[in-house]
Amino acid sequence: MSLGRFLVRRTLQGLLVVWGVITVVFVLRFLSPGDPVTFVAPLDASPELRQRIAADLGLNKPMHVQYADYLAGLLQGDMGYSYQRGLPANDIVLSRVPATVELAVASSIVAIVLSIPLGVVAATRRHSPADYGATLFSLVGISTPNFWLGIMLVLFLSVQLDLFPTSQRPVGFLEAWTHLIRFKLAGPSLSVPLDAGAFADDMGTWLWHITLPAVTLGTYFTALITRLTRSGMLDELGKEYVTAARAKGLPETLVRYRHALRNTLIPILTVLGLQLGTLIGGAVITEAVFAWPGLGSLLIDAINSRDWPIIQAALIVIGVSFVVINVAVDVVYGYLNPQVGYE
Repeated sequence: MSLGRFLVRRTLQGLLVVWGVITVVFVLRFLSPGDPVTFVAPLDASPELRQRIAADLGLNKPMHVQYADYLAGLLQGDMGYSYQRGLPANDIVLSRVPATVELAVASSIVAIVLSIPLGVVAATRRHSPADYGATLFSLVGISTPNFWLGIMLVLFLSVQLDLFPTSQRPVGFLEAWTHLIRFKLAGPSLSVPLDAGAFADDMGTWLWHITLPAVTLGTYFTALITRLTRSGMLDELGKEYVTAARAKGLPETLVRYRHALRNTLIPILTVLGLQLGTLIGGAVITEAVFAWPGLGSLLIDAINSRDWPIIQAALIVIGVSFVVINVAVDVVYGYLNPQVGYE
């Protein structure tokens, strides 16, 4: 199967998954306790006022009519209107996506940079102090709750040593790059100055604030990938093609990293894709500890206030993220191992 046909097929499958998410979440609104009108109307609202509010919000229509109206709005790019904030759900949810994506990607980078070298060293030096150290680190990382680790990092590195801030995100990654992007888009003829100093300050501020949340969120991920890399490398190093490569006189470094590690990366990519999708879905605890204005904290606030348009919009974005990441992982599969193909 060609790459184009594969992408078309997976896109259609992904649309079915997203439609399933939309349908399930919509039905849950009618099954969950609590009435959105109760959270919008004043405490002393009369029955007539509550009926008018329900009519304004379209909540007095039959379920199938509301579902059809919601699907029609989604096809036009309208995810609804927030009951509590009085703003379109599109604007609220999409404004929180960059913060969550930044945190997810940063924690994934931390995990990849640390875990794969640790796993390779542990596998190639089996039963050595390096192997025992990597295994102990993995055990501690998997067993440590994120919220406790985040609080400890804040108390030690922020409060005691004053090395990092305790919370907030004053500048985003894309906001820092606008100093260079504007200059590039404007072109030299418009004589727009390149504000390298502001760019460096913003990037420094961004790195300063995201370090602790990324380390907190990436620790479990690092431990998981370390163990997976170690077990995968041990399995690959014991196979016949590795023995044959060594018998041909290939350098040990080439055997380990070009052949064994490359075949080990396929199951690692599966975990990376699933974990990245989960992180984009919202690292709720980490965002709460560091007051990170991401999608997870928005989703929890919306659930507490029964703001269903925000809940639905956030879950749609999460579902689309999972679909896109899974398709990307499958494409990389075919690159790393042509025997997998696009079947």
